[in-house]
Amino acid sequence: MATRSTIEWTEVTWNPVTGCDRVAAGCDNCYALALAKRLKAMGAEKYQQDGDPRTSGPGFGVALHPAALRQPYRWRSPRVVFVNSMSDLFHARVPVSYVRDIFDVIRETPQHTYQVLTKRSHRMARLADKLEWPHNLWMGVSVESAEVVSRIDHLRDTPASVRFLSCEPLLSALPNLNLDRIDWLIAGGESGRRARPIEPAWALDVRDQCRAAGVAFFFKQWGGRTPKANGRELGGRTWDEMPQLATA
Repeated sequence: MATRSTIEWTEVTWNPVTGCDRVAAGCDNCYALALAKRLKAMGAEKYQQDGDPRTSGPGFGVALHPAALRQPYRWRSPRVVFVNSMSDLFHARVPVSYVRDIFDVIRETPQHTYQVLTKRSHRMARLADKLEWPHNLWMGVSVESAEVVSRIDHLRDTPASVRFLSCEPLLSALPNLNLDRIDWLIAGGESGRRARPIEPAWALDVRDQCRAAGVAFFFKQWGGRTPKANGRELGGRTWDEMPQLATA
């Protein structure tokens, strides 16, 4: 079943795929890997498959869960759905046919708004013209540092109706972003025991770039040892802007 989410910018998580491995510095303190280890120890069926211990670890091998594809058809009220919070839809081990199956579910449940986020923007771009993109799918890429801003160009070339950036954890300044055809930007600091610090100037600059470009801006957290350790206010207020939700 879908899981009610504590992530401020979504409502529920839906995981027809689980498992992943490291591709960038933004993965170093992956919350999903830590959660998968706990779920494996608790006997959760989805997390019994081990991944490569050099890159992912126990209970985090990529696994498909076709039975989960039926879940959204049973939801009675419209929901904002984060797809694969415990994986990456564009991981190389996820077959194109299965990506199409997930897109079909999204298309056939237009009352819901689905958010897909990837760090594997190269594969997303390669598959873009091989997929039929539903109007209620928001496509995003992680842009945690200046080293990976090329992901934005890959995103810009997709025909998604809404394109967004997740600059969380924000690990460096992101000056002079090209926000052309970007609709939404989420920023935030890292949380957990090994949380890397965020500089207020980085967050303020990203906010100002969004305001200048007319891009909706969402500041999720300052982070720290716990997600809510240092609150969510930026410049004296909270920022909860979002694009318009899908309608059936």
